[in-house]
Amino acid sequence: MAIRDKMRANAAHVLQPGENVQAVFGAQTTSQYFALLSYWIILFTNAYRVVVVTDRRILVCRSGRLRTTPVNEVLRELPRHIRIGPPSGLWWRCDSLGERLYVHKRFHKDVNAADGVTA
Repeated sequence: MAIRDKMRANAAHVLQPGENVQAVFGAQTTSQYFALLSYWIILFTNAYRVVVVTDRRILVCRSGRLRTTPVNEVLRELPRHIRIGPPSGLWWRCDSLGERLYVHKRFHKDVNAADGVTA
């Protein structure tokens, strides 16, 4: 199963009845560039997030420290009209979701898709 499909399936329990997922992507709270200094910084300070964009709202969910696909709890619920991107670079820093998140390039098309739906 693909990573986006796992995230979408694991987020089903936080959705309201009739709510449709439009985009889902992973993020993390610590920049991977700290690994240049020490990998221990990443290991102890990083936490993964799953961002679920629905037709009604944007959910920032806690995923844990070791894996990106589980959706454990909703940390933040944001209105749907918030623009998330535009992403750029290998690790894009996002400040529009209530906390500083770093999104890898493989999820940039999902961020653009989430923003394109509201445009």
